[in-house]
Amino acid sequence: MAKDTTKETDARIVIDDWLRQAGWDPADKSQVLTEVKAGGGSSGVAYPGADGDAGALRTSDGDEVPTGRADYVLLDQRGRPLAVIEAKKKAIHPYVAKQQALPYAKQLKAPFIFLTNGELIYFWDYQNDDARIVNSFFSRRDMERLVHMRTERKPLATIEIPDYYTRQGETRELRPYQKDAMRAMDRALELGKRRFLIELPTGTGKTDLICQYIKRLMQAGHAERVLFLVDREQLAKQALEAISDLLGQYSHYWLKPGMVRTEQQITVCLLQTMIGRYHEYTSGYFDVVIADECHRSIYGAWQTALTHFDAIHIGLTATPAAYIERNTFKFYQCKDDTPDFSYPIQDAFKNGYLVPYRFAEGITEIIAEGADVEEEHYDPAEFERKWTNEQTNRLMMEEFDRLAWQNYKELAPGQKVGPGKAVVFAITKHHAARLAQYLNELHPEHQGRYAEVITSDVPNADELIRKFKREDYPMVAVSVGMLDTGFDCREVLHLVMCRRVRSPILYQQMRGRGTRTAPHIGKEKFVIYDFFRNHQYFNDSDTDIFTGAGGGHAPAVSKPKGVSPRELVELGLEDEWLEAVNYVEVGPEGERVDKREYVTDWEQAIREAVERDPIINKVKSGEPLSEDEEQQLADRLNQPERYFNEENLRRAYRNPGGTLVDFIRAALGQQKIKSREEVVEENFRAWLVTRNLSPEQAQYLALLKNRGIARGRLTLDDLFQPPLSILNAANLGIELFGEQGLKKVVDEMNETLFSGSKT
Repeated sequence: MAKDTTKETDARIVIDDWLRQAGWDPADKSQVLTEVKAGGGSSGVAYPGADGDAGALRTSDGDEVPTGRADYVLLDQRGRPLAVIEAKKKAIHPYVAKQQALPYAKQLKAPFIFLTNGELIYFWDYQNDDARIVNSFFSRRDMERLVHMRTERKPLATIEIPDYYTRQGETRELRPYQKDAMRAMDRALELGKRRFLIELPTGTGKTDLICQYIKRLMQAGHAERVLFLVDREQLAKQALEAISDLLGQYSHYWLKPGMVRTEQQITVCLLQTMIGRYHEYTSGYFDVVIADECHRSIYGAWQTALTHFDAIHIGLTATPAAYIERNTFKFYQCKDDTPDFSYPIQDAFKNGYLVPYRFAEGITEIIAEGADVEEEHYDPAEFERKWTNEQTNRLMMEEFDRLAWQNYKELAPGQKVGPGKAVVFAITKHHAARLAQYLNELHPEHQGRYAEVITSDVPNADELIRKFKREDYPMVAVSVGMLDTGFDCREVLHLVMCRRVRSPILYQQMRGRGTRTAPHIGKEKFVIYDFFRNHQYFNDSDTDIFTGAGGGHAPAVSKPKGVSPRELVELGLEDEWLEAVNYVEVGPEGERVDKREYVTDWEQAIREAVERDPIINKVKSGEPLSEDEEQQLADRLNQPERYFNEENLRRAYRNPGGTLVDFIRAALGQQKIKSREEVVEENFRAWLVTRNLSPEQAQYLALLKNRGIARGRLTLDDLFQPPLSILNAANLGIELFGEQGLKKVVDEMNETLFSGSKT
């Protein structure tokens, strides 16, 4: 429950606590001064006003000297003022105190101002920007770094955009659209925009582009610390590879859940990890935050982790604008629901930056009439049972194998070992195991290594992925969920769809696994073997490319308000789907285990292991783990029979943001569960950051938020009932937002803040 801040003295109790969280000691006068009398400081010289007003004192810059007191002054390591904090009681919106605080800051020559009422914090770099809401005070190091960067900063136009760069040992040319994207960000940044959304199709070099731009920002003095957020381990590994290649001169590391944070320039982190760790950082810690596949990040608790940081935000996505949720555009401050820069996939095919595709003809479509009916809850195991069996699975693999061997030289004349790399998309882990078995039976000469299952339950999944990319065998990777997105192998010539797809976003992500160019094998095209008619559903063809905007199109699908369970599965945001089935698929055979049984087994296993396992004991003691310890623990737990790993535990606990360390602590009864009020307060602050609101609108929404906390949700009727009716809330809301706008605000608050928040 938020503390009462009805009086300024009450607000100061909260402010002192917030200062401590940001690394300040309010009792240490070498760090924090209180009640600093304006005009009495050591900076500036006061003299009678030249306008003849004997009562007005002015600084040497001509500014009027304030006669009150600065509530707080934060000092740098040399004792010079860094920031003034103006404290107000809760009833006063902090933004209105700007003009009161400004003379104090100028008199003291403090470059920054914080305005707060114990509920909201505004940060004001008054020489450069307007005041904006932030999630915490900045640390001394944060502000000293900002001051230092300002002295070192160069115009971006003075930093040359290179023509070539070295990546994975080969020289690559920076493509025209990549240069255009960098120039677009330059222009927007110079105009004061702090958030950018970049849309590039899968395979067109988003990671290389953003690494080049990070280097540019660092060279120009716009950044010293960068956070690279991804939502899958495979994406984290790819980001680290690119950073090592292109930004090797800057220190970098992967922050994992149990690891101690280290002070390096570039931090790569899973979004799921940052959800539980963002409170360890001040809002000013990072100068730039990159969100890869950012359309997945602007939801509930995921959004809170992203918006905590007052930084330059760059969102990367391969999802076409037509399928990006509006709140993604809002967060990145995009006008007219249009990305800051986009490059159409048709242009990428036309200019040879992506390899085109064709669909295999004459294959058996393993699907019957009625399979397109939209189930309320999509249960993959039930779908597998209904639409596949040994005969159909064997038939799919035989037809794919025969056609692949016939055509691979036509696809890539330089491919020496047939039939070339292939990815098979299965329905379930059980289904993946069956398909791999049948492929290996077709090629007994490879002793079961022709096709490999790659899922989270395979202990050596990373090693198998490495072999698939760099060695001749395995020739085929069979997977469910793991290789749909964030997987990069340029040599892939065959994509085999042995599952149904109804998400336009996922369909394009899966198709993108084959579009990367591979000149070393002369790759000219790839083939999609679509046994479930997905491309017909999306009206996709090699001549009429499905993009969601022009070309092929997805049929209109009615869906419940918000995001449907099926789409959440396919986006990787499995919240609702986790509620839809009561089992977890574990092991290479995809055994179905009741979720409650899985959690019980997990908690018993951890409690039994805590005394004999030194790494689990370290987690219990709250000690940070090394990277090696983190990996050893993950490997040791992901063993038969239960295959305890993050993916399975997230499903069992119905917690898509949980980490392995979180689940260990939960098993030991140590995991702190936030109260409903704390969750709503955090999400509310994050939500405000995404909206462009006037102070009056923000203050009004805080009133509605408090009512929503009290009742569990918000209705328009609440505006006409005490206590909101006493404040004339209905009329005030219409005045601030308009009648339709007010209804939208109430709906959005329920969806963003209160849904799922009940205890």
